[in-house]
Amino acid sequence: MILAQISDLHIKTDGKKSYRVVDTAESLRRCVVQLNALRQRPDAVVITGDLVDFGQPGEYVFLRQLLASLEIPYYLLPGNHDERGALRAAFPDHAYLQQGGERIEYVVEVGPLRVVALDTVIPRASGGELAPRSLQWLDDTLAQQPSQPTVIVMHHPPFTTGIGHMDDMGLANPEALAAVVRKHPQVERVLCGHLHRAIQSRFAGTLASTCPGVSHQVDLDLDRQAPSAFVMEPPGFQLHWWDDAARSLISHTAFIGQFEGPYPFYDGDELID
Repeated sequence: MILAQISDLHIKTDGKKSYRVVDTAESLRRCVVQLNALRQRPDAVVITGDLVDFGQPGEYVFLRQLLASLEIPYYLLPGNHDERGALRAAFPDHAYLQQGGERIEYVVEVGPLRVVALDTVIPRASGGELAPRSLQWLDDTLAQQPSQPTVIVMHHPPFTTGIGHMDDMGLANPEALAAVVRKHPQVERVLCGHLHRAIQSRFAGTLASTCPGVSHQVDLDLDRQAPSAFVMEPPGFQLHWWDDAARSLISHTAFIGQFEGPYPFYDGDELID
């Protein structure tokens, strides 16, 4: 079983580029082509927020068109750039988007994994927060299936990264989430977006991580006073492979693009110098 993760698509309309530099639509097209061409096709794709850039209805219509060629089932999650009502209106056939009342929170089964989605969005704010009702729902939901391996997906990561301008718009109440997660050892991962980089941290007895952006990446500058900036490092996605024999989730980061290889390490039985 393989769960793919892509994040921070920031789709715009009318051929506009983000920050006048990034063609986010073309970046997503390349990502979809690569996901479809993987040797081992994922069972599902989870898209961890910032689906579009301004939360406008037309952006979601365009996003749906771009995702139409994805040959793998996918699940959407809002980020701070998203607007819940417009997202739901553009994807009325995605019934899971209606599960959480006002917030977009849901549970889906992907093979042996249970995927639990949390909504961290504060409307018109860059930072995120989990509502008390969401935390209680998470606790109750995890208690229902204590032996099933579970992945929590959300946009804002529940840990600091050292990238100051992003930490300033992080999750406001990570301790409240940690108090719930610690009670449920079946939680294999907390998968997040928002950071436009692959970052990992121990969290509440499990591992929390962020996914690279589909197009541009946040500049890796661990000076907390550094200004906000992005770089055109290779875009990427992640593949989370469930090893049933080991009962463990193994995560891989892959880059989007065409690269030379693969080349063999051996020529027959001879090691190539």
